[in-house]
This record gives sequence, C-alpha cells and structure tokens, in this order.
Amino acid sequence: MTLCKRIIPCLDVDSNGRTVKGIKFQGLRDMGDPVEMAILYQAQGADELVFLDIGASHEDRKTMLDVVRRVADVLMIPFTVGGGISRLEHVQALLAAGADKVSINTAAVTNPDLIRQIAETCGRQCCVLAIDARQNKENPDTWQVLTHGGRKTTHLDALQWAQAAVVLGAGEILLTSWDQDGTRSGFDLPLTRTLAEALSVPVIASGGASGPQSFIDVFQNGAADAALAASIFHEGDWTVANLKAVLADAGITVRQG
Repeated sequence: MTLCKRIIPCLDVDSNGRTVKGIKFQGLRDMGDPVEMAILYQAQGADELVFLDIGASHEDRKTMLDVVRRVADVLMIPFTVGGGISRLEHVQALLAAGADKVSINTAAVTNPDLIRQIAETCGRQCCVLAIDARQNKENPDTWQVLTHGGRKTTHLDALQWAQAAVVLGAGEILLTSWDQDGTRSGFDLPLTRTLAEALSVPVIASGGASGPQSFIDVFQNGAADAALAASIFHEGDWTVANLKAVLADAGITVRQG
C-alpha cells in the first residue's frame, strides 16, 4: 500500500503574531492573520499545518501560546509548532495549547538530549527535528546546519546530524533548504534525496516550492514523504486542492477531499 504524500502549508509568524514570508529568511512581508489562514488551508484540503514562530529563538523568548491556542481551536488536522522551544516544559505547554507535534531546531543543536526527553515523555511521533541547511561551498555534496532562524552557521553536517537525531528519538525531519527558501526555484532535490534515502523516518521537504512540477519532482526524484510551502499558497498562486488535483493526475498519491 502506497502512503499518501502530504501537502503542508507553513505559517511563519513574527513577534506581532502575523504571518510573514521572505527570501532566505530575510525581507519579511506581512501575509495575514494566522487563524484566518489556518481556516482557509484546512478547507482547501491541507494534510497538516506547520506554525513557526520565526523570531522566538533569535529573540530568546518562548513561542506565543495565545496565537497557538487560537490556531489550534480552528483546526482538525495535525498541527506542528516550532520556535523558541528550549525545554521539555515548553513542549508540554504547547501540546496542552493544542499542538499535535513540536518542531525543534536551535535548542536541539545546543542540547541534543532535548530530543530524547521529548521522545520519551511525549512520544517520538511528537518530536520533529527541523534542519535549516545550506550547501557547503567547499564540498557541494554536503550541507551545513544553520540555527537561530538561519542567522548562525554551525559546523554540523546536515545528514550526520539528522542520523544522530533519529537515534535520539526524532520521529520526523523538517528539512529546509536555506539556498532555495522563498526563491520559487524548486525544492533542493539533492539535499532532500540525500537525507530521505538515508533515514528511517519521514522527511518533509521545505524551501523553494514553485508550483506543481516542483512537488512532483521532490516526490518522484527527491524521495520526500511530504512537502511544505508558504509563498505559493499565501499569495494565491495555487490552492492546496488545485495542487493536489495536478499531483493526482501526475500519478502522485495524495489524500483528496
């Protein structure tokens, strides 16, 4: 039985509680109210929704629980929340506020044991490791891990870090290509395929969605289990329903309705 490929809109939310979008994490533009957008994407047939408080780690604050509650109250689909999570207590508060899964990035790099704590206490299905990766110019077949919303470069290799995180208990990888983010030039297929083929957990491709062909490519050639997008949905180029119809015609198994 073939598992359905998931289509996941992403709401990047700033410190004002507004959905924003930029290019390579810069030049952020206001895109709307996250609650209204969550309702819209659920109605269009989104399989899941990801909410990322993009300034929380950089600004050294916790994720905005009030906005998370407002979004969770209108959703019936799985809801992942990330940004500013540095302790198990933060995870438990977000789950209590309505999140189904939490996404950790910077805190996991700083304290990898947090992955184990979340997996053992809340279940590994709740623990999503977010990896922001940039191509290593000295070795183009490898990618470096970025933290703090793409502001800091680490010496971690993205594949090695993902493998270590899965051993610790990460149940899913949210993989964002810094090089492609917001560019609408297509997903980073080599990056996605490298991790997806090496890991035993699902990989969500993120960064660069440009339309149906980019999704077809990342599912057929990038081996992704799911694909996340923001700009093409926020700006009305494609609805989730229209995108899924094209994917189904191309032979990609997606959940309809």
